[in-house]
Amino acid sequence: MITRLLATLALPLSLATGAVAQTSTPAPRPASAPAIQSDAAVALPFIGTVSAADPRAQAAGMAMLRQGGSATDAALATMLALTVVEPQSSGIGGGGFYVRGTAAGEVETIDGRETAPSGATPEWFLAEDGSVPPFMESVLSGLSVGVPGNIALAARAHDRFGKLPWAALFEPAIELAREGFAINLRLAKYLEDLPERAGAVPSARALFYDAAGRPHPAGHIVRNERLAQTFERIAAEGAETFYSGAIAEEIAGTVATRTPHDAAMTLADIATYRAVERDGVCGSYRGYRVCGMGPPSSGGIAVLQILGQLERFDLAALGLYDPLTWHLFVESQRLAYADRELYIADSDFVSVPVAGLIDAGYIARRSDLISLETSMAEAAPGRPAGADTALADGDEPEEHGTSHIAAVDPDGTMISYTSTIEGVFGSSLMAGGFYLNNELTDFSRSPTVEGVPVANRVEPGKRPRSSMAPTVVWDPQGRPVLAIGAAGGPTIPVQTARGIIGVVDFGLSAKEALGLPFIMGFGDTVMVEEGTWLETAISSLQELGHAKVVVREAPLKGGAVKRDGAIWEAARDPRIDRGVTVP
Repeated sequence: MITRLLATLALPLSLATGAVAQTSTPAPRPASAPAIQSDAAVALPFIGTVSAADPRAQAAGMAMLRQGGSATDAALATMLALTVVEPQSSGIGGGGFYVRGTAAGEVETIDGRETAPSGATPEWFLAEDGSVPPFMESVLSGLSVGVPGNIALAARAHDRFGKLPWAALFEPAIELAREGFAINLRLAKYLEDLPERAGAVPSARALFYDAAGRPHPAGHIVRNERLAQTFERIAAEGAETFYSGAIAEEIAGTVATRTPHDAAMTLADIATYRAVERDGVCGSYRGYRVCGMGPPSSGGIAVLQILGQLERFDLAALGLYDPLTWHLFVESQRLAYADRELYIADSDFVSVPVAGLIDAGYIARRSDLISLETSMAEAAPGRPAGADTALADGDEPEEHGTSHIAAVDPDGTMISYTSTIEGVFGSSLMAGGFYLNNELTDFSRSPTVEGVPVANRVEPGKRPRSSMAPTVVWDPQGRPVLAIGAAGGPTIPVQTARGIIGVVDFGLSAKEALGLPFIMGFGDTVMVEEGTWLETAISSLQELGHAKVVVREAPLKGGAVKRDGAIWEAARDPRIDRGVTVP
């Protein structure tokens, strides 16, 4: 499965070579590497701070903090604003995972992942002859749409942890939708490159394309009055109005018109949706406590396994620029992803061996498979306690339309919240002024492999597996120190683990840790980020047995808030800023 994921990033590949000496002492900084510098923190220590992929959504969250709101209020207002200014990536037409960590070390997680309709069966995506149709045929249809979960998640989180009135959370998003927002460079590129998704339905074309069908350019002001009205209704009448009445009828009707069989999403499917409180997954890394989301997210477990398997290696002594550091990182990824593919799915439907997968003894045994001298090339799944070995690896793709939000408030409560509509512009369908997700294509479209059932197959009411990895971290003294996560499909757990390593092992700021070069193993192939100092390590990686090394652009989109003393820094991956500029 993981070998196929390399192709899903849809960027050109090129082989590359380079030379750098392998060392056993901390390696010097390559000439091509930027000097490590501490940026001025985005510091508001008395009210808190917010990280988001778009500054306008970040401002919405900050407005809640200025009004005395909690980190939860700030994160939810940010999610709503992202529906407006980042319509291609996340919002109320999709779902998400919310992780809350307090100064006292308490952890709460809420699963707002979308669910399959009651009529969905394991054969949901199959053609009449039993074959699996082309992937985009499934995506650009009602078959791909799950019941959206973000509004239910927001209501559950706000009921428990909000301080401001529910309606206040919607005010910045309503203003952005009604008064208008400028298309930034990233959205403009997506509109130009993906008109078959962005402008597939008349309501979307009217927003983002002119009468001749040309995409509006960066800087063009978009006013989404329909979305403003949707927000006003939910703000005034509560979350239940999203799941019943006119909004739900429009969602179900839109999905039904594009579903090629009778078992489409129904009003009952929408009305019965619930966001679910789950047990978080927690572990330690060099004395730091790390907690994330459990199934149906695979991200939390993968992050804990990657970090735990690396703990016996002194990465700080090796050094940030030593190829061995990154060799070890790739090897640990391979082991974690091998387990992820086989065992993780919605735990309401499949017995997921969570305790076995994050058990310290099991992680240590997996770590023993990592060698300083040579690569394992490909990794097999382990056998954690409680594992069901009568399962198969499916043919799941990964979400790419995703955004991450991190927030902290004066109480030291951290929120890490990842929101998604799956692909860019989701299913391409629009209701109420927002795009509907294509999350159901995160299921395996093949229900069995050689007669063996796939854990992540489609079933009625089931939530598809996700890579999202919202994470919160406490330092060895038990103090809140970091809320972090990412977008980018299969790269999400790797981005998140890399950021934690940057902070813990190398003492980097949040921005520096998020901006580290990217490297990831896909089966027997290693991807190195184009244009970074890691390219100089390729020959050394090849000497360590990584025979297939490719260089390509990395579709990264992480975000974090990090404490340094009494000051909290808000940061997003510096790559994002290339796209959020408005001319």
